[in-house]
Parts: sequence; structure tokens; C-alpha cells
Amino acid sequence: MIKEDKNLISLANYQDKITLKNKLSRLLWNIVCFLFFRFFPTTYFRIWRLFVLKLFGAKIHNSCTVYASVKVWAPWNLEMDAYSLLGPDVDCYNPDKIKIGAHSVVSQKAYLCSASHDITNSKHPLITAPIIIEDQAWIGADVFIGMGVTIKQGAVVGARAAVFKDVEPWTVVGGNPAKFIKKRIINQ
Repeated sequence: MIKEDKNLISLANYQDKITLKNKLSRLLWNIVCFLFFRFFPTTYFRIWRLFVLKLFGAKIHNSCTVYASVKVWAPWNLEMDAYSLLGPDVDCYNPDKIKIGAHSVVSQKAYLCSASHDITNSKHPLITAPIIIEDQAWIGADVFIGMGVTIKQGAVVGARAAVFKDVEPWTVVGGNPAKFIKKRIINQ
């Protein structure tokens, strides 16, 4: 027999706000991604992968690089400026917009998460906010970036950091939660 806890939050009342059109679009995207994106892993097919993403509404400059192992939840919410890169095994969970500025790198196994759930609401609804990575930023390996975060120009997020607040321009942050380490100074 299961004992009832008066403080227990029931997720039975969860209401999915994602539209049927969105779900069907993602189903089609996942099929196309499996057949025409992931099976073209070498750099020779870089332009092909960009083409496939653009077919689904991504706004990507032709000079960008997106590895075949990248997971993109909703290409229509992805924007990448000139010479930006999504490295191997990056997980781009983007129910809301994710924008990556020019000359910015998102390193391998990073997780960009533009959604969560409202834990203060008994219906636990999905909430979203965009992630903005400005120009010349570098997101290190295995970094988590939460919804609503802006990584400002020239900032560096160290490997395995977890970022829940905006990162100031031309700074280096690291840790969990990410904290200021030092100013980023470029030596010529």
C-alpha cells in the first residue's frame, strides 16, 4: 500500500503546451536528421548538413560548421552567424531560440538548454527563454548552459562548467555554478 504524502506534488495535472504541428515537425525533422544528416559525418559534407538544417528553418551562415553528431531539437529555433561552430556531440535542446554569434565555438558534448519546467506551479508547465552566445565566445567541453543565459562577446566558459546567469564580456568563468575566474586578455 502506498502512503500518501500531503506535500507530494502530482504531475498527473501536467499540461503539454507543445502544439501538434510542432510535434509533427519534430518527427519529420528526426526522420530527415537520421537519414540525411547523421550519415554524412565527414567535413566534406559540411555544406550538405547546413543545407538540411536550413530546409527546416535554421538561419545559418554558409561558413558555419555543425558536426554530424550534433543533436538539434528544433532547427527553426537555431541561428548561427559567420564562422561559428557546434562541435561533436553538442546537444542543442532549443524549444526557444538559440543564437550563436560570429566566430564563436561550442565545444564537444556541451548542452544548451533553452527550456525547463515551472517548479512553483502544480501543473509543472514548460517554460522557455532564449540562449544567446555573442561573437567571439568559446564554450568549453561538456558545459551546461541554462535557459535565458547570454554569454557576452569574447567570454570563455571553462570545461564542465554549469552556467545559469549571464557571463560578462571578455571574461573567463568556470565551475558549478560558473564563477568569474579572470579577465580574458588577447595577446598579439
